[in-house]
Amino acid sequence: MKRYAIIVAGGKGTRMGKEIPKQFIEINGKPILAHTIENFYRFDPEMELVVVLPAEQQAYWQQWCRAHDMAVPHRITNGGESRFYSVRNGLSLVPGDGLVAIHDGVRPLVSHRVIAHCFQAAEAYGGAIPAMPLIDSLRQIGPDETSQAVDRSRFVTVQTPQTFRAEEIKQAYTQPYDPSFTDDASVYEAAGYAPRLVEGNRENLKITLPVDLALAEILLSR
Repeated sequence: MKRYAIIVAGGKGTRMGKEIPKQFIEINGKPILAHTIENFYRFDPEMELVVVLPAEQQAYWQQWCRAHDMAVPHRITNGGESRFYSVRNGLSLVPGDGLVAIHDGVRPLVSHRVIAHCFQAAEAYGGAIPAMPLIDSLRQIGPDETSQAVDRSRFVTVQTPQTFRAEEIKQAYTQPYDPSFTDDASVYEAAGYAPRLVEGNRENLKITLPVDLALAEILLSR
């Protein structure tokens, strides 16, 4: 089946403590966003790539691509007021058939094994979520500053690319926005579908804080 990837890059970088949006912070001479795009291109040069950026950031990105001869073909569409609307805009550039991976622009270290397994599971079952088991102990906060230990084996942390049959995720995104939509899988589930979990990779961190950036610099320099 035809493959598509929507790479959503709408961050402002406030938690990073930088004036530049975090997707444009450079590691090894390239913006994080460029590393992410090139990673998907190396996985499958035939995949169609859609990058979702706020309108006010697009000129900066296009200028960088021209100045550095960015050779990976990709289309750009406008970000929305929230991630939900940004993904919906990206999906408007995807036909009604095929498979579509939706990925955070600041996750440049997802492994090709994970991308492949997500596409395979989406083709077989409709939707796939890469996830990892928890390492730390987990507690649930209760009233009056109390907390209670819970069984961490019943929980996982969720990554991207969350991957779906294109016609199903596009139908799911016709729903009105709901605050409970924390990721694409929650939108997909609200439409009555049931995604499957696949194993993620530990290096697939979302670069949000300075410590994430320091770790990504080490991993990308390998």
